[in-house]
Amino acid sequence: MSTQTAEAQVGEIPLTSEDFRAIVGLVRDASGIVLTDAKRELVYSRLRRRLRALDIDSFAAYRAMLDGPDGAAERVRMINAITTNLTGFFREGHHFQYLGDEMLPRLPRTHRRLRIWSAGCSSGEEPYSIAMTLHRAMPDLREWDARILATDIDTDMVAHGAAGRYQMQRAGAIPAELRRAHVRRIDDDMVEMRPELKSLITFRQLNLLGPWPMKGPFDAIFCRNVVIYFDKPTQRALFDRYADLLTPDGHLFVGHSETLHNVTSRFRHLGRTIHRRTS
Repeated sequence: MSTQTAEAQVGEIPLTSEDFRAIVGLVRDASGIVLTDAKRELVYSRLRRRLRALDIDSFAAYRAMLDGPDGAAERVRMINAITTNLTGFFREGHHFQYLGDEMLPRLPRTHRRLRIWSAGCSSGEEPYSIAMTLHRAMPDLREWDARILATDIDTDMVAHGAAGRYQMQRAGAIPAELRRAHVRRIDDDMVEMRPELKSLITFRQLNLLGPWPMKGPFDAIFCRNVVIYFDKPTQRALFDRYADLLTPDGHLFVGHSETLHNVTSRFRHLGRTIHRRTS
């Protein structure tokens, strides 16, 4: 990238190198997300919309606002704008197949307690996919104390997931029998998740780098396509916290481009980005 391009983005408001470095630092400190120079255009395009909405004419003025008395709320909006929320129903379907065919049938039937955490749930497709898998794999689900916790740093995504409404085309990825059983058509463009799914899931805003109010233990944690935005020390600390919160043989599901190799020794890789806690 040339110096001229680095100092003045396409558009009427320049993003200087000083602005970019400062914003990168704020995002890292607030969320743990590491933004490289390759993300400069993404940062500019997404935060430019925030400047328009706030009627602010420079990134320097925006930074001053972030540091001011009203900065806390805007820092949340900034993280919401920058985080990438790429998701879908039954994405990486082998995870849900393993959950339904391998993990759930092996749960002890004595205490009938089940806890699953969708960490980085985005707009909710993942926890609803988990809920549908539970209904399909556990005919006696009503006899269980089963709960799914769905968290994300993005407050807009948490609200979207709690509402449980999606465009019709997104629901096309749901297997037909599950769609018929658990999805209600609203109109030609929208569908809604049925109450038996919503009642299983609790949506909450949560920064993974901050305090965790939940005590666990969890039988499974889905944290997919999240740690790719963190550096290795942050990943190591996060995986250790996950292991501490899982049952002794609990499962961790990560994204297809993520690995625990040389990051933590507390899990055994079962294949296809599925891991079981060992210590």
